[in-house]
Amino acid sequence: MAASELYTKYARVWIPDPEEVWKSAELLKDYKPGDKVLQLRLEEGKDLEYCLDPKTKELPPLRNPDILVGENDLTALSYLHEPAVLHNLKVRFIDSKLIYTYCGIVLVAINPYEQLPIYGEDIINAYSGQNMGDMDPHIFAVAEEAYKQMARDERNQSIIVSGESGAGKTVSAKYAMRYFATVSGSASEANVEEKVLASNPIMESIGNAKTTRNDNSSRFGKYIEIGFDKRYRIIGANMRTYLLEKSRVVFQAEEERNYHIFYQLCASAALPEFKTLRLGNANYFHYTKQGGSPVIDGVDDAKEMVNTRQACTLLGISDSYQMGIFRILAGILHLGNVEFASRDSDSCTVPPKHEPLTIFCDLMGVEYDEMAHWLCHRKLATATETYIKPISKLHAINARDALAKHIYANLFNWIVDHVNKALHATVKQHSFIGVLDIYGFETFEINSFEQFCINYANEKLQQQFNMHVFKLEQEEYMKEQIPWTLIDFYDNQPCINLIEAKMGVLDLLDEECKMPKGSDDSWAQKLYNTHLNKCALFEKPRLSNKAFIIKHFADKVEYQCEGFLEKNKDTVYEEQIKVLKSSKFKLLPELFQDEEKVLSPTSATPSGRVPLSRTAVKPAKARPGQASKEHKKTVGHQFRNSLHLLMETLNATTPHYVRCIKPNDFKFPFTFDEKRAVQQLRACGVLETIRISAAGFPSRWTYQEFFSRYRVLMKQRDVLGDRKQTCKNVLEKLIQDKDKYQFGKTKIFFRAGQVAYLEKIRADKLRAACIRIQKTIRGWLMRKKYMRMRKAAITIQRHVRGYQARCYAKFLRRTRAAITIQKFQRMYVVRKRYQCMRAATIALQALLRGYMVRNKYQMMLREHKSVIIQKHVRGWLARVHYRRTLKAIVYLQCCYRRMMAKRELKKLKIEARSVERYKKLHIGLENKIMQLQRKIDEQNKEYKSLLEKMSNLEITYSTETEKLRNDVERLRMSEEEAKNATNRVISLQEEIAKLRKELHQTQSEKKTIEEWADKYKQDTEQLVSELKEQNTLLKTEKEELNRRIHDQAREITESMEKKLVEETKQLELDLNDERLRYQNLLNEFSRLEERYDDLKDEMNLMVSIPKPGHKRTDSTHSSNESEYTFSSEITEAEDLPVRMEQEPSEKKAPLDMSLFLKLQKRVTELEQEKQSLQDELDRKEEQALRAKAKEEERPPIRGAELEYESLKRQELESENKKLKNELNELQKALTETRAPEVTAPGAPAYRVLLDQLTSVSEELEVRKEEVLILRSQLVSQKEAIQPKNTMTDATILLEDVQKMKDKGEIAQAYIGLKETNRLLESQLQSQKKSHENELESLRGEIQSLKEENNRQQQLLAQNLQLPPEARIEASLQHEITRLTNENLDLMEQLEKQDKTVRKLKKQLKVFAKKIGELEVGQMENISPGQIIDEPIRPVNIPRKEKDFQGMLEYKKEDEQKLVKNLILELKPRGVAVNLIPGLPAYILFMCVRHADYLNDDQKVRSLLTSTINGIKKVLKKRGDDFETVSFWLSNTCRFLHCLKQYSGEEGFMKHNTPRQNEHCLTNFDLAEYRQVLSDLAIQIYQQLVRVLENILQPMIVSGMLEHETIQGVSGVKPTGLRKRTSSIADEGTYTLDSIIRQLNSFHSVMCQHGMDPELIKQVVKQMFYIIGAVTLNNLLLRKDMCSWSKGMQIRYNVSQLEEWLRDKNLMNSGAKETLEPLIQAAQLLQVKKKTDEDAEAICSMCNALTTAQIVKVLNLYTPVNEFEERVLVSFIRTIQVRLRDRKDSPQLLMDAKHIFPVTFPFNPSSLALETIQIPASLGLGFISRV
Repeated sequence: MAASELYTKYARVWIPDPEEVWKSAELLKDYKPGDKVLQLRLEEGKDLEYCLDPKTKELPPLRNPDILVGENDLTALSYLHEPAVLHNLKVRFIDSKLIYTYCGIVLVAINPYEQLPIYGEDIINAYSGQNMGDMDPHIFAVAEEAYKQMARDERNQSIIVSGESGAGKTVSAKYAMRYFATVSGSASEANVEEKVLASNPIMESIGNAKTTRNDNSSRFGKYIEIGFDKRYRIIGANMRTYLLEKSRVVFQAEEERNYHIFYQLCASAALPEFKTLRLGNANYFHYTKQGGSPVIDGVDDAKEMVNTRQACTLLGISDSYQMGIFRILAGILHLGNVEFASRDSDSCTVPPKHEPLTIFCDLMGVEYDEMAHWLCHRKLATATETYIKPISKLHAINARDALAKHIYANLFNWIVDHVNKALHATVKQHSFIGVLDIYGFETFEINSFEQFCINYANEKLQQQFNMHVFKLEQEEYMKEQIPWTLIDFYDNQPCINLIEAKMGVLDLLDEECKMPKGSDDSWAQKLYNTHLNKCALFEKPRLSNKAFIIKHFADKVEYQCEGFLEKNKDTVYEEQIKVLKSSKFKLLPELFQDEEKVLSPTSATPSGRVPLSRTAVKPAKARPGQASKEHKKTVGHQFRNSLHLLMETLNATTPHYVRCIKPNDFKFPFTFDEKRAVQQLRACGVLETIRISAAGFPSRWTYQEFFSRYRVLMKQRDVLGDRKQTCKNVLEKLIQDKDKYQFGKTKIFFRAGQVAYLEKIRADKLRAACIRIQKTIRGWLMRKKYMRMRKAAITIQRHVRGYQARCYAKFLRRTRAAITIQKFQRMYVVRKRYQCMRAATIALQALLRGYMVRNKYQMMLREHKSVIIQKHVRGWLARVHYRRTLKAIVYLQCCYRRMMAKRELKKLKIEARSVERYKKLHIGLENKIMQLQRKIDEQNKEYKSLLEKMSNLEITYSTETEKLRNDVERLRMSEEEAKNATNRVISLQEEIAKLRKELHQTQSEKKTIEEWADKYKQDTEQLVSELKEQNTLLKTEKEELNRRIHDQAREITESMEKKLVEETKQLELDLNDERLRYQNLLNEFSRLEERYDDLKDEMNLMVSIPKPGHKRTDSTHSSNESEYTFSSEITEAEDLPVRMEQEPSEKKAPLDMSLFLKLQKRVTELEQEKQSLQDELDRKEEQALRAKAKEEERPPIRGAELEYESLKRQELESENKKLKNELNELQKALTETRAPEVTAPGAPAYRVLLDQLTSVSEELEVRKEEVLILRSQLVSQKEAIQPKNTMTDATILLEDVQKMKDKGEIAQAYIGLKETNRLLESQLQSQKKSHENELESLRGEIQSLKEENNRQQQLLAQNLQLPPEARIEASLQHEITRLTNENLDLMEQLEKQDKTVRKLKKQLKVFAKKIGELEVGQMENISPGQIIDEPIRPVNIPRKEKDFQGMLEYKKEDEQKLVKNLILELKPRGVAVNLIPGLPAYILFMCVRHADYLNDDQKVRSLLTSTINGIKKVLKKRGDDFETVSFWLSNTCRFLHCLKQYSGEEGFMKHNTPRQNEHCLTNFDLAEYRQVLSDLAIQIYQQLVRVLENILQPMIVSGMLEHETIQGVSGVKPTGLRKRTSSIADEGTYTLDSIIRQLNSFHSVMCQHGMDPELIKQVVKQMFYIIGAVTLNNLLLRKDMCSWSKGMQIRYNVSQLEEWLRDKNLMNSGAKETLEPLIQAAQLLQVKKKTDEDAEAICSMCNALTTAQIVKVLNLYTPVNEFEERVLVSFIRTIQVRLRDRKDSPQLLMDAKHIFPVTFPFNPSSLALETIQIPASLGLGFISRV
């Protein structure tokens, strides 16, 4: 089809943009051929008319479909052009935070300017062994591909890392080398990989500097060859360097620095060892202060100096050499501060005693005067004589700087030489991988000689790159057998010829340098004359005669000619060099030795570096300076030669390309500048790769992938059995132009854009199908909805009509009822109204009449009271008037009488004063007296008469008085009555007034009260409402408080429970960690043990040469071998001395250690652990020899060990004495009590007693030998024997054995040492056991205390909620409960102690009974009648029962045969199918029971040890067979359970039958061997996990991720050059069914072997963890797997695994929980990822995934179809914000190698031992049932 057909409406295109380089737009209408303008709409909504070029009429490039955006490989894009590449890189870098992208064979790496967690050990392990296309792009993938091709193709490899400064070249090269160091390891103990990595800090310090573009810019190129041996392990390395930027030593631009090492020196100037260098701040030195930026943010130069020195030490540069290097560097700094004073225009001088020059000369060890002289002068040699000419100040400064540059360059080369010596391989190199870290294409405002050389090197590399890409394309076409047409690609050979050919730029430059008066100007003119207008790639600037332009492959570059000649010649005055060569400082002359060597133009230095200036060796009769002039090479010539050598090396290797891109110039993290990126993409050749790919057939599909992807475009009749023919038929129909595609053998090749066209057709077909499906489904849904609505409407109508009818009937009934109710209601109302009116009328009448009567009464009462009041008032007024008148009259009379009395008194006073008066008074006095006398008489008479009258009157008066008194009394009473009436009236009036007043007051109060009542009512109502509200609030508060209390109680309970659960989990985790640590130690121990055995076998094969008569027998081998696995702690340590004991005692020649070490180096499997063990052995042997020598010189001084040994010896001696006494007493009793015929030599009793005597004698001899050995050990041993260090003591024992000549003494010494070892080992085991028991008890106490604490806290929380009385009662109750519990605990302890006492008493009785039976038997068994009638049974073996006891008897010499037949040569399959599960374990335990029954500790120990060794041997031999490992794991566990079940301990006897309890072990406690067997079971379990992991590993990714279990769900996307594994099931491809079949196989094998169900659950849990971890890790590293459809596939696969668990009843094994991270990752792929609610749901759902894993999945999420949407960056940021407080591991990948700690729960067997039959097929006829 024509490309113009794709330019339809809504098609998206790229248009050029000055800011963003390319901008996306959408076509508003279809393009028709001939249109000159395209109607476009930009993404921001702006409409635009895009004018086509009238000449080329080239359409803008089309944009790829969204599903292809963000692809791992740029060649997978349908449209391959610059905007598509740029957009894809930007989307991956900004949105997905992915810095690596493939572009065909190139890995594009964008510098993130941020530390990313993608370089850890787990990532390295994930990429190790993977195909390059199977994982996401990574530098590790490139390194793995190089490593794999080196091993597969037997061809050297190269990784070419290029890019401009700051793009991350050095870091990428560093990570590649780290990958090789981690994956391959080292072939020797020298740790070469560490040295290779250690070379980086040294080279960075002396070759890197801060520039404006990069804080750690490499200012030189380097090529590191990492050497490998035949097993592809690192053995060494070699480094070549290119074009060091020497000018930086003397000059730095603004904001730049000199090389790091100078600033590191200045920062460390205060160190004591640097005092002699007389350094200071970096701003003090001219060579370090020019840039004005002496400090890099975030970099500590002093700390970096420490790292540099450590790296130098690791690489073998001694401290003296290091100080020499630092002296030279400090001298360069001081040399830069040397100043010159001008004498005239042509001469200058150094100031006298100039301090910087003095320091420089002191540091360099040269004469001050000579250096000062030659800094200001130079020597000129002519044909006849030599002149010394002064130079100007400017020339002197240039000469000083040239000298500094030359010294630094030579020092740089010297350091590189020493680094290469340190990295030099000691063995022959088989192959290598080279890592080239070289500068990329550079163009600046001012470009000089350095940029010219850099761009020249990049031209050569680009040519090699283009040829390699072209070659790969050609090979692909040839492989697929499609027509090969030459692809036209850019060949930059003309540009290279312009630079390096004859009369090229370099040739003319060298020629100009040879001219006496050559200059930059004359060279420029030669360039113009030679190449201008003759070479299209050479141009001259318009406005300059001192510059030229070269058209490179990336861009045009204008070079300034100024400085080219000087930099090319690299002139240094020979006299200054001679002064330095004469230095007393020995390191300085070494730097200039290479200049005296003659090298051919094409040769390289031994280190591969490029010397920047050299002089040849002078001929014998040459003039001074002639040889140097003839043979000295220019810098350009040297660089060209080294570049040719590099290209030869690269052409001889398979190259791999890494192109580093700098995303912005400001070092901002994850910021993408399109302009800068496009410049670099053009410069690094990525776009050229795209162009070459696009020129041919860039899109390639296998037939199966094409069929799977485009099956929707085929009809059923088009599908044939042959996929290839089907694809051909379909393509011929879809694409008419046959030139647009080609059919290969296995692939279909498409031109650019054809896949996009097919995708468009596919999308249209799917869209049409979707529309049809939607139409049908919507119609069906609408019909269903209509039918549902119609049915509902009918139902509603029926119900409504019925409801209406019922409502009408109800209405009629209600109407009739209402009329009746109204009738009665109206009657009731009228009657009620009449009764109310009548009652009201009567009440009114009564009230009115009462009112009128009361008014009349009141009026009469008022009139009556008014009359009374008037009467009293008028009387009161008359009395008042009378009293007032009387009072006035009396007053007037008194006044008048007073006046008359006064007058009479006045007259009498006057008369009294006169005599006549007195006389007159006396004259008439006598008369008067007489008269008076008469009067008196008369008066007396009158008196008497009056008395009589008076008496009469008195009588009358008394009568009258009595009458009056009565009247008065009557009157008084009436008056009182009146008064009372008056008072009553007054009181009534007052009361009335008061009542009126009270009435008014009451009325007012009533009003007030009514007002107050109203107000009160209102207030009350308001208060009530408020109270109601408050009550409501209080109720709500109460409810809230109750709820809070309940919540608090629940929270407290939950928190306590949670805390308890957390503590329990923590304790479980701690326990699991301890188990895991212990089991890891066991794993490591078993690994070391296996290595040790392998080494020992090789030593025996290499070193030990068998001699005649000294060949070891099987019995010796087995007896010695049985000793070296006594316990898991001492296996490794004991093995060597026992092996050494196997050597014949006659052999006295010592082992040749030199030969041993040589052979040891040749054993390639030996690692550092073995070497340390061997060193430890040598050290211990030396210590033993020294200790022995010291003991011979002086008596040994022993402490507590001596006392212990002496006590042990005394104890043994006392036991021997006791045995002797008992023996003597027994013999005496026999001789005294019985007849001689009974004790005759032939009698049976005599034989029995003789056997007993022999056994006792043997035991006595053993005790004697123990005493002898202990005595010998007390003398010879200096230190007590430790279980871990028995090798040293074994050496001493070997020497003792060599000194012993008697074989009996040797055997005795060996047995004694063995017993001593066992004694000490048993003590150590008992101490260990007691320590473990104590630890367990302490843990139990801690747990109980925690539980008690939790209980107390709960009670306290409950008590706090109670009232005080209840609280006291609760505390009392709690105290009573506590005391009761304590009492019960004490009672339980008491019962246990009683049981123990009873048990001990029972045992004592049994022993006493046995002793009594023995004595009675000895007395009775020798009676004469018994001797005559029946044979004598042995005394010590009574047989009371004839049935079997569940024991197996065998002879001790048959032990090896038993182990061989039952363990070593047993076929698990036959046993598992035909016999009972665990039969070997039962047989072995029955043998142990018999040995225990015989009380033979040697036999028990030997059998158990041989069994353990045999199991280890068979697992070592067939350890990769799952059936074998499973079989012996099951039998080991069964053997362990039998030892527990029949141990006699109560805890293990609960489930036994009485018969089984009788079979318990009686004489030996085998707890130690139970621990050894448990350790062995752990090792077997770990080996089983490794075996099943190796079996499952290849299946997991293919079956769980790649295979489409649900066919057609996930479509296949275009994959580009790096083809991934196809998801279509081919033959040999693993599927989910393969995994399930394998799981069924594992499960059936374990069940057949009788493995414990709990152990099977643990194995299944481990298998599921491996499946989940490997699947999730691959999902996190594969972008193509992170899609919605793949999530559904994973969910389905997991559901199938869960179904398998349900079928096997293993859902409670914990296996499902191990798949939880994978399940959540699959759910994460399927859930919505748009809104904040979705983010919240994801955060709550993915609790088993870490934050890094969630973000990684979201970043990798890729739509497979156009109907899916990408995850927005803002949504990922939201997730990160929500999860930032989550504390989880920052590790991205799960540890797939993690093994859960295994436990072996006790599982007693119900099988009776006496019923077990031994099949003849086992070959155990030599054992018999007992």
